[in-house]
Amino acid sequence: MTHLIETMAYSGAAPWHGLGSSLSPKQPLEIWQREAGMSWQIEESPVHFKADAVGHLSTIHSFSEQKVLYRSDTKSPLSVVSSRYQVVQPGEVLEFYRDLTEVSGYELETAGILKGGRKFWALARTGQATTLKGNDQVNGYLLLATSCDGTLATTATPTSIRVVCNNTLAVALDGATHAIKVPHSTRFVPQTVKKQLGIAVSQWDEFMYRMNMLAARKVQWHEAMGFFMEVLCDTGSGDPIPEVLPNKRAMEKVQSLYEGKGRGADLESARGTAWGLLNAVTEYVDHERRARSSEYRVDSAWFGPGATIKQRALDSALRLVA
Repeated sequence: MTHLIETMAYSGAAPWHGLGSSLSPKQPLEIWQREAGMSWQIEESPVHFKADAVGHLSTIHSFSEQKVLYRSDTKSPLSVVSSRYQVVQPGEVLEFYRDLTEVSGYELETAGILKGGRKFWALARTGQATTLKGNDQVNGYLLLATSCDGTLATTATPTSIRVVCNNTLAVALDGATHAIKVPHSTRFVPQTVKKQLGIAVSQWDEFMYRMNMLAARKVQWHEAMGFFMEVLCDTGSGDPIPEVLPNKRAMEKVQSLYEGKGRGADLESARGTAWGLLNAVTEYVDHERRARSSEYRVDSAWFGPGATIKQRALDSALRLVA
């Protein structure tokens, strides 16, 4: 595999990014930890540096305000962070799901590491599911992810996945996701996060009620073009369509997905609707957007610019049914 994803595992159907090795369902967390490449620890060491002394001999000094994080198995460096940085171990991310899978009916579906171990995550199905008209099924998931290089707080995100196309979308209402974020300046306490998530996960019915509204909202051609311009070109929804389109390739690709080329675009829920507009964008980000590799696309779609585009698409779509 490339340097971005070192190891990944999944259960059931291959995930939307097509990466990883397959596990049979309901494996214990210890098997997940091994197969997902997460059976190592993040170790710490003080920062040291060499300084020339009299006679050109070097002396070793320490810098107590920062520390080096490195892998226990390969000894590969991961990052240099503040001495106050609170580390979350790969095993802790999987352990977060132990009672959820053993008692609450959750089922792990994928887990792995990005960027040589600088980011790692696990994704579990919650058991929540809704079917939109035309047998368009959407399932509920919980994504827990963190980093050890300061690029991502430890974040638990209720997530939806549309079965027909494996499009992923963070559950969000009123312009805000229901993600629970724990900065690395604070100790990660799983039970505290789970209590907060109880409220977020309960928003599923309201979220899917809004998605049903999107599926019932027919859109005109000028509304569709305005939507794509707003989401992909950062224009105002009422601005006129210019003769020369900025971001032309993305516009053409998303439009073609919406008009029938996309997975599930011909379903009653998506054909000519605001739900179809939203899924054209999420499919573009998850499956079609230019990226150096599938691994880079995963990182972007979940944690980077791609996730921002999908959130902007959701906000714009919901304004159509406000």
